[in-house]
Amino acid sequence: MAARDRIETMLYMLDEAFRGVGIEESNESQALLTNLATVPPDQWHALPAGAVRSIHDIVGHVGACKVMYDDYAFGGGTLQFGTPEVEPFADGGGSPDELVRWLSKAHGRLVDHVAALADDGELDLFRLANWGEQRPTRWLIAAMITHDAYHAGEINHIRSLLDGDDRWRFVQQGFG
Repeated sequence: MAARDRIETMLYMLDEAFRGVGIEESNESQALLTNLATVPPDQWHALPAGAVRSIHDIVGHVGACKVMYDDYAFGGGTLQFGTPEVEPFADGGGSPDELVRWLSKAHGRLVDHVAALADDGELDLFRLANWGEQRPTRWLIAAMITHDAYHAGEINHIRSLLDGDDRWRFVQQGFG
């Protein structure tokens, strides 16, 4: 049987950064979806003073990057930013639920491709990145993991700024 320990670890980390894996074993307040689940509807398009990107914009960016990384690393490598296939909500439309469903589907496609890797050796194979460079598969996957975590924190910070107190936000009641 082919070794898949590294693939399984990357799959775990992809889901940990995206949705949080489980209450007992994760810090779900740092996951992208758990941060989005508590964004009030009036904050999706709101901008803190001096900002130009809303939470809606950031979610669109995260999803577009998932689509692009997946297409170039595991697909035909033909998609382009600025197209409806990659950025269907670039016009600011779409409800929070629609954005999260689309984002979850984009994440699912990427996870399915990672899960389909035959063995850990495939993580060392070079694949195309959406800017034309070849990178090891593990690097491309790691970039998507850290991308989710980075933007989850950014969303959390925007929410704090919009609430006017710029303090740490925690999903669990009784904290913060």
